[in-house]
Amino acid sequence: MPFYVSPEQAMKDKADYARKGIARGRSGVVLQYDGGILFVAPNPSRALHKISEIYDRIAFAAVGRYNEFENLRKAGVRYADMTGFQYDRQDVTARGLANWYAQILGTIFTESNKPFEVEIVVAEVGDAPDADQIYRIPFDGSVVDEHGFVAMGGQADQVAAVLKDHYADRMPLAGALAAAIAALSGQANGERPEIAAGQLEVAVLDRARAHRTFRRLTGTRLEALLAQAKPAKNAPPAPAPAAGASAKPDGAAKPEGAAKPEGAAKPEGAAKPEGAAKPASGAEPDTAAAPQDAAKPQDAAKPDADAEPGDKAGPDGN
Repeated sequence: MPFYVSPEQAMKDKADYARKGIARGRSGVVLQYDGGILFVAPNPSRALHKISEIYDRIAFAAVGRYNEFENLRKAGVRYADMTGFQYDRQDVTARGLANWYAQILGTIFTESNKPFEVEIVVAEVGDAPDADQIYRIPFDGSVVDEHGFVAMGGQADQVAAVLKDHYADRMPLAGALAAAIAALSGQANGERPEIAAGQLEVAVLDRARAHRTFRRLTGTRLEALLAQAKPAKNAPPAPAPAAGASAKPDGAAKPEGAAKPEGAAKPEGAAKPEGAAKPASGAEPDTAAAPQDAAKPQDAAKPDADAEPGDKAGPDGN
C-alpha cells in the first residue's frame, strides 16, 4: 500500500528538486539597451546554444538541463511557424508564446513525477524601447513580466542585485554588455574576475534590422565590444602619488602665491632702493656717504677767489 503524501508536500518537493537542478548551472542575463535587447550567458560550447531565435522579432534564452529546454525551443519554433502560417506573422507575439510555454511547463510540473529543471525567457523587440517585452517562465509554469533586465538560473538573486547597480535605461550596447559581465563575473556567480570572448554566448535583437532582428555576436565583433566594455582595465595605470601627498594636498604643498610672493621676498622698494643701492652719481650716495653740507662746506673747500696767497683763511681776513 503506497504512503499518502499531501499535495502541498508533493508540490514543495518538486519545486525544491527543480530549483536545485537549475542552481547547479550558471546564470544568464537578458537586458534592454538603446538599440534592442541583449542576451548574455556563459557558454564555452559553440554547438549547444542557450540563446536562439524563435521568430522574426522574438528570441529564446534558457538555463538548466539542455535536453529539456532544447525540446521546448523546438516546440516553440513550430508553434510560432504554425500560428504565423494560419493567421498572420504579426499575430506571433512574445506574450502568446510565453502563455503557451506556461501551459506546457505547468502541466508537466503538476502531472509528472519529475518536473523540468529549466527556466526560460522569451523576449520580443518592439519599434521603440517602451514596446519591448521580456517574460520569464520558471519550471512551475508561472509567467513573470520583467522590465529592463532579468537574471535567471544559478544564483539569480545575487546576479540581479549586481545588475541592478550597473543597469540604466537607454544604455549603449557596450555599456549593457559591461553591466552583464559585471553581474556574471562577480562573487555571486562563481568568483570569475574576467570572462573571455570564447566563454560567452552573446546575441541581440537589433531594433534597426528589418524582418529578422536576431543576430549573434561572435569573433572580432564581440572582442571589440568587450574592449569597449572594459576601458579601465585597458588604460595605463595612474602614476603613484608623491610622498606626503596625502598630508599635503595639491593646493597646499607649494602654493604659487605663498612660497615666493612677488611683493614679499624681494620688494622692489626695500631690498634695492633706487636712490641708495645704485645712486646716479656713482659710489658715494648723495645724502648718506658724503653729504654736501658736511664733508665739503662751501666756504672752506673753496676759498674766495679774491683772497691773496698770503692771507689766512679766517674771518675778516685777520
